[in-house]
Amino acid sequence: MKFFHILITGVICTALAGVVSAQKIENRIIVKADKPYTAVAPTMWGVFFEDINMGADGGIYAELIKNRSFEFYKPLMGWEIKQKTFNEGAVTVINRQEAKSNNPRFARIKVKGNSREILNLTNEGFRGMGIKKGLRYFFSVWYRVSVPGIKMHVELLSQQGEIIGSSVVTADNTSGNWSKMAVDFISAATDLKGRFRIWFEGEGELDIDMVSLFPEDTWKKRPGGLRADMVQLLADLKPGFLRFPGGCIVEGYDLSQRYQWKKTIGPVEERELIISRWNFEFAHRPTPDYFQTFGLGFFEYFQLAEDIGAAPLPILNCGMACQFNTAELVPLDQLEPYIQDALDLIEFANGDATTKWGSVRSGMGHPAPFNLKMLGIGNENWGPQYIERLAIFSKAIKAKYPEMQLVTSAGTDPSGERFDYLNTELRKMKADVIDEHYYRRPEWFFENAARYDQYARNGSKIFAGEYAGQSDKSVSIHNRNNVRTAIGEAAFLTGLERNADVVVMASYAPLFAHIDGWQWTPDLIWVDNLRSMGTVNYQVQKLFSTNRGTHAVPALLAGKALSGQDSLYISAVVDKEEKQLIIKIVNASMSDRQLPFLLEGYKKPVYNGSMTVLSGEPEQMNTLDQPEKIMPVQTALSGKGNKLDLPVKGFSVTVIRLTIK
Repeated sequence: MKFFHILITGVICTALAGVVSAQKIENRIIVKADKPYTAVAPTMWGVFFEDINMGADGGIYAELIKNRSFEFYKPLMGWEIKQKTFNEGAVTVINRQEAKSNNPRFARIKVKGNSREILNLTNEGFRGMGIKKGLRYFFSVWYRVSVPGIKMHVELLSQQGEIIGSSVVTADNTSGNWSKMAVDFISAATDLKGRFRIWFEGEGELDIDMVSLFPEDTWKKRPGGLRADMVQLLADLKPGFLRFPGGCIVEGYDLSQRYQWKKTIGPVEERELIISRWNFEFAHRPTPDYFQTFGLGFFEYFQLAEDIGAAPLPILNCGMACQFNTAELVPLDQLEPYIQDALDLIEFANGDATTKWGSVRSGMGHPAPFNLKMLGIGNENWGPQYIERLAIFSKAIKAKYPEMQLVTSAGTDPSGERFDYLNTELRKMKADVIDEHYYRRPEWFFENAARYDQYARNGSKIFAGEYAGQSDKSVSIHNRNNVRTAIGEAAFLTGLERNADVVVMASYAPLFAHIDGWQWTPDLIWVDNLRSMGTVNYQVQKLFSTNRGTHAVPALLAGKALSGQDSLYISAVVDKEEKQLIIKIVNASMSDRQLPFLLEGYKKPVYNGSMTVLSGEPEQMNTLDQPEKIMPVQTALSGKGNKLDLPVKGFSVTVIRLTIK
């Protein structure tokens, strides 16, 4: 092989059952670069977005106003009214009289005065508002004037109450109809937890709704868009797919609170808010202000997937609410609306502008199809109730869209009677892809790195849909994103890659967490109102996802794949398009090691490149204050010959990139 570019990724870690005093390996690890045996799916490494931990509202969705349309169960939650006694009752919340309004409430303001002390409304944002000095902010509001003569003064406030940005708008449409007005202004200071205030000048009466404030620096500078720093962290992973919108929110506490994609598209002001199940799910982490406005809806999810080069994977409710909560079911003879939602979603994503739902997508500004090829039916559902509903969904979808790949649920755990039943039944049904989940301690990930070595090579494929090493236990507030959990995951990922003929997708979960508003830990990416950072677990996934390759090749020690022998876990792939070889190594040893490789398939090779090392103590973590505490460090590397002897640091991740002639 001439001018073959080699990339070697070494992931070195500790054995959690005790420190291993490792010796130099005498036998060489043979990498058969000229023996590709299975294709690696383009979707192999991806991301799973679930609206948990304030991942959408207060997170990636850049809206700064909380409860902007007064639709929370407490209509003025997030708002503080200050008024003089003589003006008492100047702000009331009214329910629209129009039938079937998705946005029934609005605030009625009666104004009589000319100073902010007489009447003002202040919004606290989502744990405050992240404000940046020199950045432009866009304010808008829907309004209707009953009695004209009112000006609105809009102001950004610091934590100390100082005005750091302001403007004035006049409610000058006196037609009596709802209309929208907007203004923009620049902030004079940076504040992690700012606020927003409106005060009213004049004498009159008006109604307001959809009070909104967005920063200018959204992703691609889209008005009403997403936080650019959070999207960039996803794009940097070069993900093969984006699974959305969950997760347990797909199911809902009961079916009335399930995720319904059709209610999340169209004009933002017409999307119907619902409560998030994470509002009340955990008594130890109550979040009474957690709602879903669906400013981030299915159109935006598809658009996000396209932006970051990922295949879209939407998940739909299958007629079952969360079985941990109510276990509410739709009778089999009443499933038709749920099935039609699935068929309509495919048309929304892929249909041309002459179709009913394709025209809706086109009307939202995306005439081209989103090229949907995969669809998930249910999330973490189990039991015969799931199997019988899945069968009906599958028959209907495959009849109209035979090429659509359906992702099916293996339940909540990777073993046990529930898993065994589902695995058996799904394989009888010849399911396309089975979604397995693993929330376990790092020891489990080391012990199960060879999990898929014995799986059937034909038949249903595997989606490792939710994996995350738990430093304590599942649903524990003490779980941490430390080096120990990340390295355990890395060992497991080598097993997924080595079995790329079985495993076609994998994603960590959950994805995002707000430092002041989380319900679940650990999480891949942590944010506050201004900052975001990738955890050590993020850095490990990034090593795999940015070094995917196209075909798996053998990496053997004494004729066997390495999956824990002598504390080593190894997988190897080639990238036929880029002419690269990629070797990933997990060394479960605290000791520095010399790893001898023999690269088969070359004659008198000469190489040059770099060595990148990621290392840290087992309990160390990246934080928002120290986001680069555990980061790769790169040095140059060169040599010649088929034998490659690598000095590998104990408890580290090493990436060696070589160009071989």
